[in-house]
Amino acid sequence: MTLTKKRPSKELKPEELKWSCDLTCFDFSSTETISPVDGIVGQERAMKALKIGVDLRGPGYNVFITGLSGTGKLTSVKQLLQNILPDCSELTDYAYVNNFDDEDRPILLTFPKGKSKKFKEDLSAAIRFLQENIPSILESESFIGKRNRLIARLKKDVEAKSLDFQKRISKDGFTIGEMKIGEMVGPELLFVKDKQAYHVNAIPELIGAGKISEAEGKKIKKKHAEYNKEFSKVLKASIKTSKEIQQKVGELEVRTIKGIIEIEINDLKEKYPDPKIRAFLDQVAKDIPENKEVFKGVKPVVEETGQGYVIDYLKNYDVNIILDNSNADSCPVVIETSPTYSNLFGTIEKYSDGMGGWHADFTRIKAGSLLRANGGYLVLNALDAFEEAGVWKNLKRVLLHRKLEIQDSANLYHFSPSILQPEAINIDIKVIMIGNNYIYSLLSSYQDDFNKIFKIKAEFDYEMKRTDSALVEYARIVKKLVESEGLLEFNIAAIGKIVEYGARYAESQNKLTTRFAYIADLVREANFWAKDVNRKIVEDFHVIQAYESMRERHSLGDSKISDMINEGILLIDTKGSRVGQVNGLAVYGSGMHSYGKPTRITASVGLGNGNIINVEREAGLSGNTHNKGVLIIGGYFRETFGRKRPLSFSAGLVFEQGYGMIDGDSATAAEICALISSISRTPIKQNFAITGSVNQKGDIQPIGGINEKIEGFFKVCKARGLTGKEGVIMPVQNKNDLMLSDEVVKAVDEKKFHIYTVSRIEEAVELLMGYKAGKLLKSGRYEANTVFCEVEKRLREMKMRATPPKKNDATADNKKTTKRKK
Repeated sequence: MTLTKKRPSKELKPEELKWSCDLTCFDFSSTETISPVDGIVGQERAMKALKIGVDLRGPGYNVFITGLSGTGKLTSVKQLLQNILPDCSELTDYAYVNNFDDEDRPILLTFPKGKSKKFKEDLSAAIRFLQENIPSILESESFIGKRNRLIARLKKDVEAKSLDFQKRISKDGFTIGEMKIGEMVGPELLFVKDKQAYHVNAIPELIGAGKISEAEGKKIKKKHAEYNKEFSKVLKASIKTSKEIQQKVGELEVRTIKGIIEIEINDLKEKYPDPKIRAFLDQVAKDIPENKEVFKGVKPVVEETGQGYVIDYLKNYDVNIILDNSNADSCPVVIETSPTYSNLFGTIEKYSDGMGGWHADFTRIKAGSLLRANGGYLVLNALDAFEEAGVWKNLKRVLLHRKLEIQDSANLYHFSPSILQPEAINIDIKVIMIGNNYIYSLLSSYQDDFNKIFKIKAEFDYEMKRTDSALVEYARIVKKLVESEGLLEFNIAAIGKIVEYGARYAESQNKLTTRFAYIADLVREANFWAKDVNRKIVEDFHVIQAYESMRERHSLGDSKISDMINEGILLIDTKGSRVGQVNGLAVYGSGMHSYGKPTRITASVGLGNGNIINVEREAGLSGNTHNKGVLIIGGYFRETFGRKRPLSFSAGLVFEQGYGMIDGDSATAAEICALISSISRTPIKQNFAITGSVNQKGDIQPIGGINEKIEGFFKVCKARGLTGKEGVIMPVQNKNDLMLSDEVVKAVDEKKFHIYTVSRIEEAVELLMGYKAGKLLKSGRYEANTVFCEVEKRLREMKMRATPPKKNDATADNKKTTKRKK
């Protein structure tokens, strides 16, 4: 078979492989003469959305920020909130006080900014004043006189009855004394003998001693029984009078101190006219007389139990200020870096009673970030919030109902040693949540309430257009780092290199990355290398050294794979040709520190029904996108070769020596070429590697990681020795994405390495196989002596082999007749 030679292909020139910064766009020689950047660079769309979200005060106008890491989301939020000076309503102080009617439900008091501390001081001063003056009032001569007269009046009747009783019993030789029974001492009716008092139980002993006769003993017992009944009545009357005296004296004390209590409390009510505060003060005024023993000094203010549990009898008059804004001069902006449940919503601390019990009261209530940011802004990371138990669920509830309920975090696990339920707090807060597009799309799709509470989406771009003004902004960003971190100045050549690496990070000659965290790291490391050699200014080779050093630190996997290829462990051919085998290109790693390597892709073909087996899928090593790519290959073959007859082959596609997951469709062009080679038996040149996605119509589509892929194959070829025949075939759409290393550009310039662009699969076939692919003629067949003509020919042959010949019925009958005759 003689095939027609291929047509000339589009080979890229050295100047097309990389954009080099034109230093004439800068009107300075170093960063020493320019001013640092002021504001956020390259995020105009996101900043407009943020501005609306920050300024618009309305329910649900919270902000969800999306974008790749390193694009300056948090920095932008901080700077925006500092610069725009948003209009905030009057800030409020919050405090919890005891609820004397239901201590499990503490009362919330609100104050204008800074007034809560003054209220606590005033109330504390009033309590101290009452502690000092109530004892003086109750020890005054006028009060003592009133008390004594009251006591004398109440005792008069009972003392007269008691005196009359004592006179009568004394005539019969009885008296009233005290006896100790166990630990108790009480009054007792005794009889007198020889001027000595005895208990009635001592009569047998006295009879035995001969001091009294049995008849006399019986008489004493009889009289004792008679008087003892009357003595019990007198004793009960005395006890009743004592209780009445205690009650009446207590009421007298309350009436006496009520005046000074009302004076103090009314003074506070005049200073704090809020109805809720006045109601609390009324409760205080009502409770102080009930707690008068402490104010009198009879009972200690603080008492410690045997288990070490301290009781403060004046704690109920304390004020627990959970948020004091007295020192706040502007809208609160809280950046919560650890959004645990307690940190975000607050908590209720518990204390032990020394006997295994745990308790809580209003003084143990603590505020969280949500309350500290009330009236202002709360910034938190979405992923951090979702990782904490109960945080997202409760945050939604707070933002929907605009009420914060501080609870014990143990309630999350349905185990709580405290039943305290503080009064809910009205919340007016703007939440700015930082996440990524994946999280946003999940929440927006599956959380019904999400779009109600996060109405503003601010999406940070990862790249910006490369313009002269953008280049200058890059230089000013470097200047800002120089000033803020005390770095060396950068000359114009160093700035040019930094901008070029910005384009490399963006994977485009016409754009620059806005992931300035990576640029900042490059600037810092370039400064390090300049200082390491005692330079006074950072130059371009320091930037190159910093970039190469960064890549080297993350290139262990790259080195290991290169060693296995060079040692022949991973089989890669860069010379000769082979049927059904092609060099594909894959990207390993992630982020800014990925690298590319060639991978062998093979195709095997046999008779069948047009089924293409994805071996990686069968082994569970293929991702969804790669599975889709293999299905597209089937569609391409049906479109190109299956219009007139069914495809009569089965094929298997394999990434040889691939033991990990494979995903993406960038190998589709390589797989199609391997299949065409295997069917037509046309060998593929192994000095080429190819990358590119393909649609069912045969159009080559762009892919990602083009620079890493080309450099990865170049590295393998260089290690084996460049012959001038090696090269890479890539989609034409990726031409402007090229930002290749100087080493690759130099090799292309010296004709030692080649890079070709293709827009159709036919162009790739011609480059890889060296023969014309072939056009479809009006007859419905492909041009003779072309690769596609050979594919068509082989498919016809397979069809004939796969279809058994039809038998003629008459011939069969004749054979049967002949056999019978024989």
